[in-house]
Amino acid sequence: SPEKTDPTVSPEGIQTELDEEMENDICKVWDMSMDEDVALFLQEFNAPDIFMGVFAKSKCPRLTEICVGILGNMACFQDICMSLSKDENLGQVLLQRLCDSDSPTLLETSRLLLTCLSQPEVANVWVERIRENPSVYDCVCFIMSSSTNVELLVKVGEVVDKLFDLDEELMLNWIKNGTCRSVGPSADDSPEELPDFKIVPCILEAAKQVRSDNPEGLDVYMHILQLLTTVDEGIQAIVQAPDGGKETWSLLYDLVCHELCQPDDPPIIVQEQKTVLASILSVLSAVFASQTEQEYTKMRKSNLKLLFSCYFVLDMPLIGSLIRILQYMEGCGKRSVDNSKESEQQETGRANLNDEDFHLKILKDICCELLSNMLQELTKENTLEGLHQGHLNEQTCSCAFQNLLPLYFASVESFLEVLREADQTLADNLEKRFPSLKVHA
Repeated sequence: SPEKTDPTVSPEGIQTELDEEMENDICKVWDMSMDEDVALFLQEFNAPDIFMGVFAKSKCPRLTEICVGILGNMACFQDICMSLSKDENLGQVLLQRLCDSDSPTLLETSRLLLTCLSQPEVANVWVERIRENPSVYDCVCFIMSSSTNVELLVKVGEVVDKLFDLDEELMLNWIKNGTCRSVGPSADDSPEELPDFKIVPCILEAAKQVRSDNPEGLDVYMHILQLLTTVDEGIQAIVQAPDGGKETWSLLYDLVCHELCQPDDPPIIVQEQKTVLASILSVLSAVFASQTEQEYTKMRKSNLKLLFSCYFVLDMPLIGSLIRILQYMEGCGKRSVDNSKESEQQETGRANLNDEDFHLKILKDICCELLSNMLQELTKENTLEGLHQGHLNEQTCSCAFQNLLPLYFASVESFLEVLREADQTLADNLEKRFPSLKVHA
């Protein structure tokens, strides 16, 4: 319609609302577009081109949200998704929606992008398109750092997680980004200079927002951090933050020691939290181990030294938490053996059990690696503190030794030497329970 008769366009350029009857009609189309036949009809009717016109002219956020939502439903079907993805103009316009100021529109845009990125046939098209569009980085970082909409933060996190998982080069570009500013549209479509974003603080801010209300969202953001630590540049981005990495370490430490897998939880909780725990411990392990990496510059070593001088005093509660996770996994292991005997004839049940065992094994491996590294760094004073606080005793040390031996023999032996200075009796008892240590000594 011409602007003068279009009910969704305001001559003054201010936002308008849809007529109630029109909104109801369009929402019916939105609901029906989940059906493949309807989606195919909409495609044949050139709905994507119509929506392009809406995006260009409409000042009605609700109308824009609905149109993006319909496209998101249509993209669930492979052939339609391939057709939509090949349309370069539509692709660019949709990416521009990430700069929208309307949260519902941002949510639908993120859902649409995640749907496309999840389809192998077109995922590379979108990765390349995003890589070539620097504003996407700024818009995503702005959402993660400033939004309080948990549902939106979770969906944007899923998009970032998928992008980093699909393309390491894009992840490296985003890690190195933040040195230049880019311009995105503000609510009134006038140019607005966005802040100079860094990826790690934005991820941490989003994680803090979702941690209490959405466990799945926390899992997503912890996995993003884990992906960052798979490359040297990602670890550097964490430890070379202005605070020397303290904020990252503090958040993850708080989650492990005060929120996840707590003493008053049943051991089975480790099954529910295994993926988020694995991600968190993997990041902690990577950052902790990096303090001994010789290739780091003096500046990086200085940052790490600052980080651990401030937080090493907190390591005893963390060691206690790591051992508790291992204890809970032992309990789950015994339960799994019993369950497997009961369901020996159930093939599907055994497949699920094996899958659970696989993820628990990953968690155990990561937990043991971090625990072994930390035990090697303990001093007599730290050990005495751990004994006094109850984090170290014969039961917890036995659990640690049981899981660390024989792979981490050197770490156990090093810790035992320190333990002898702090509590000779406990050290002697542990040697009796683990004869290989006494023989070697």
